Amino acid sequence: MSGFPFQIRTCVWEITLACCFRCAYCGSRGGKARENELSTAECLDVARQLAEAGCRRVSVIGGEAFMRPDWAEIVGALTARGVKVCIITNGFRMTPSILETLRRVRVESVAVSLDSVRKVHDAYRQRGSHDRAIKTIRDVAAAGIPVSVITALRADNAPLLPLFYGELRALPLFAWQLQACSPMGNAEENRVAVAFDARQVMRFVDSVAPDAPFAVGVADNIGYYTPEESRVRGRKGVCFEGCAAGLTTLGIDSVGNVRGCESMYDARFIEGNLRERSLMAIWTDKNAFAYNRRFDAGLLSGGCKVCPHGDVCAGGCRSYNYFTTGKLYENCLCPNSKA
Repeated sequence: MSGFPFQIRTCVWEITLACCFRCAYCGSRGGKARENELSTAECLDVARQLAEAGCRRVSVIGGEAFMRPDWAEIVGALTARGVKVCIITNGFRMTPSILETLRRVRVESVAVSLDSVRKVHDAYRQRGSHDRAIKTIRDVAAAGIPVSVITALRADNAPLLPLFYGELRALPLFAWQLQACSPMGNAEENRVAVAFDARQVMRFVDSVAPDAPFAVGVADNIGYYTPEESRVRGRKGVCFEGCAAGLTTLGIDSVGNVRGCESMYDARFIEGNLRERSLMAIWTDKNAFAYNRRFDAGLLSGGCKVCPHGDVCAGGCRSYNYFTTGKLYENCLCPNSKA
């Protein structure tokens, strides 16, 4: 929409909740497809709307995206319109047929969720899942498709990062992203210990990134404003500038609910449904995404309220804040919030 101050640039789209796993910390409680998930025709229309809205990149997730029979048709509808697509997978069901289809629909990349060394990874998923994820990484790379690893950090696996990095160095990756596991969904129900030392993680990334055979970085729910951050974020002088949910990014779930971020997995953050209103009608609603579009430093609480970076950082990741403290503008993981 010309002149509208907020433009969609990226989207995380959950095309199904069906999954071959029921991971102990899965935030969306993946496993069984939701009743009345968007039809193929509806998904193709969503793809059209995303492209017409100017969305540049879509991360396709599940559940397990490959468990939806028409996943390739959906992805192809995006890439044919110039939208770059990354598919995030647990790597358990990769086949030669899927690899060939990935090339045909011209995905930009594939990201494999890999938590840690075999014992830790399998304990939260299922036996054999670590080794199959490793095989998928090798197979995807051999097919000429860029492949990365996403690791969700918790209390148990964060201290093992140096050991895990030693394993990853032998793999044909182009990137490794570390993100904080939020206590939502199964993680909340199973009381998974998620707290870890974020500063230690920042120091680790800073120490290995210069010589790593692939890019190593952190997601927007880890940081902020430590001495290492500009190097860890990838460019000199670059630091976290606030949550982008509802500003440049959005999330869509498998029944068409729209949120500012697909990690904000709570009904209170649903701004509308694509079966009832168009994407742009939801996006341009003057009352939508108010938690970010109407942010004011006076909303900050806890350590964030007195932090000198608070007006720029805006209190960090909304999703992580909400599921850890119940407060949108207070981050318990940030080293500076403890000052």
